[in-house]
Amino acid sequence: MANITKFSKTIAGTMTWGRWGKQLGKDEMIRLIKHCLEVGITTFDHADIYGGYTTEAEFGNAFSKSGIPRDAIQLISKCGIQLISDNRTSIVQHYNYSKEHITKSVEHSLKQLNTEYLDLLLLHRPSPLMDPDEINEAIMRLFKEGKILDYGVSNFTPTQIAMLEGVLPLSANQMEFSLTNNSVMYNGVLDDCVAHKRLAMSWSPLGGYFKEDNKKTQRIRLALEPMIEKYNATGDQLLLAWIMKHPAHIHPVVGTTNEDRLTLASKVEDIIMDIEDWFILLEASHGHPVP
Repeated sequence: MANITKFSKTIAGTMTWGRWGKQLGKDEMIRLIKHCLEVGITTFDHADIYGGYTTEAEFGNAFSKSGIPRDAIQLISKCGIQLISDNRTSIVQHYNYSKEHITKSVEHSLKQLNTEYLDLLLLHRPSPLMDPDEINEAIMRLFKEGKILDYGVSNFTPTQIAMLEGVLPLSANQMEFSLTNNSVMYNGVLDDCVAHKRLAMSWSPLGGYFKEDNKKTQRIRLALEPMIEKYNATGDQLLLAWIMKHPAHIHPVVGTTNEDRLTLASKVEDIIMDIEDWFILLEASHGHPVP
């Protein structure tokens, strides 16, 4: 199983650092990486596809010039999704979990990130054509060659995980989880993480709260108002504290590039939300009392 303690409780998501978002330059990335380390965020979440297959290289170039030792950070990356892109020859968006592709994808990510190993490799999304034996061949080779230290999945269901674990245990699952999108509490995904002590990570941990104005977010906003004063915290901190109270010990993958918001996110672990407040927010999300 993954050494969960080596990953920072808050994880920096890099999806919007490059062409898919802020288009940070090298010096800006260096400054942001260093700021993350200053506030205790040492884990960086990547995927080969981010920025149309460009963000890993931009991050790797910045990191190599930063002077930061490799063992001061943890690098997560993902493979499997094949996008239609100027940097690929795909004619249709699809998934590829052949042993050749997994191996080549990881080796490419290592080259782009200027590192000799990934702390954690995730299969990005499930494919109907996944062959557990073939995936196992690739993963075991990567383990043997020291190119990955841990292996897991992202956006997989418990049955898909069980299928893969018929051949090889996996250490982590990264899923969408927030107050506004909490289906993984009810479909077995988080139960599986708790039962098997997997590293549980949440992408989009703030959900639609800041992006949408609807009855759900309006109810949540009203419920949060008295809690902001009670906990001396911001709304986004309380949304993160809500998911982190779950016994799966969620590690939120925070996608902001704003240094102040990263600092606030790094302090959420210190907020201990009362159980009744947790359920007040759940009721606000669902729009009805807990049955």
